[in-house]
Amino acid sequence: MHLVEVHRENLALREEIDRLRMELAVKTERAASAARMEELLDFVPPRGWSGSGARIVAHRYGPLGVLESVIVDKGKLQGINSNMPVITPDGVVGRTFKVGLNFSTVLLLSDPNSRIPVVSERTRVPGIAVGQGYGRPLAVHYVHLNAFLAEDEYLVTSGTAGIYPKGLPVARVSRIERSEIHLFQLVEAEMLCGVMSREEVLILNNKTELKTDYLGFENIIPDLPPVQKYPEAQ
Repeated sequence: MHLVEVHRENLALREEIDRLRMELAVKTERAASAARMEELLDFVPPRGWSGSGARIVAHRYGPLGVLESVIVDKGKLQGINSNMPVITPDGVVGRTFKVGLNFSTVLLLSDPNSRIPVVSERTRVPGIAVGQGYGRPLAVHYVHLNAFLAEDEYLVTSGTAGIYPKGLPVARVSRIERSEIHLFQLVEAEMLCGVMSREEVLILNNKTELKTDYLGFENIIPDLPPVQKYPEAQ
């Protein structure tokens, strides 16, 4: 009889241990989430801009993705509109593209449809960062052959396209080639922010009275080189 009671006590203790482990796991996840949100909201937006935190709820990228994009849990009902900058403390993620009532699609910098005017942080060399697809660096077009640009130099938003405020970190120059038969340098840059390891982002809103509408940058530079096609995944 005594052994039966001991067995029952052991079962009860094991159930209690399992319950406490589950509670610890939940609280640990909540603490980690709170720490990430705190880091995000500690970011001070540029003057005239405000920030709103959002969670990434779905991914749509890779060789089979139609668009390099993610979906966040805020939409029109939360004050989100198209062409709003999406960032993290590490750098620019992209911009809002399609906006629903409670969810929005964010077009990532890596998408071939993405173009963002940038300038080198140190030498102030301008260019246009263009996505080249999943897993590839950004191409930086229209960097003049005589412009002094160095590898490992950081690129920031120039603030000239009507979407992004000036000075947000975008990428780091990883490759430069100069050729006598081209007017521009062949430049590639690694993005500073990858969404694979991110669960939350910050959406910026221009609060100034004088707002610059989106200029349709894709339409005024139609001579961009075609994007390289990737072989189908096996």
